[in-house]
Amino acid sequence: MSANTIACRWLALAGYFLLLALLLNWYTWLAPPTHVPVSVALAIVAVPLLLPLRGLLHGRAYTHAWTSFLALPYFALGVDGVAGGVHPPWIGWVAIVSSVALFCGAVGYARLRGRELQAMATAAGSEHETRPRA
Repeated sequence: MSANTIACRWLALAGYFLLLALLLNWYTWLAPPTHVPVSVALAIVAVPLLLPLRGLLHGRAYTHAWTSFLALPYFALGVDGVAGGVHPPWIGWVAIVSSVALFCGAVGYARLRGRELQAMATAAGSEHETRPRA
């Protein structure tokens, strides 16, 4: 893997874990919901974020690609946290920054790693074709 691919992967992982930690703290300690139980709020907000965990840790490009779509609702949640005025605005800003880091890192890793895998497959295919047949 190239240095850019590794940097994008680390950016995606940093954004992912920061967002997960923020959501867990946001809904349990910093500003717990008043109209629904905390467990229901965590199930709605944090459980979808746990779905791509294995693929992200294993560095799968396909998982990074669809995780970029998963980051978008969390961006909207951060914007609502900043503009809504119900919670301290810094919580929303951290959600925005972490979801943008997750999005950019996941898209960058999926794109760069996809190109690397395609180049390796092309090189393996051309090497296979140039062998003399017995």
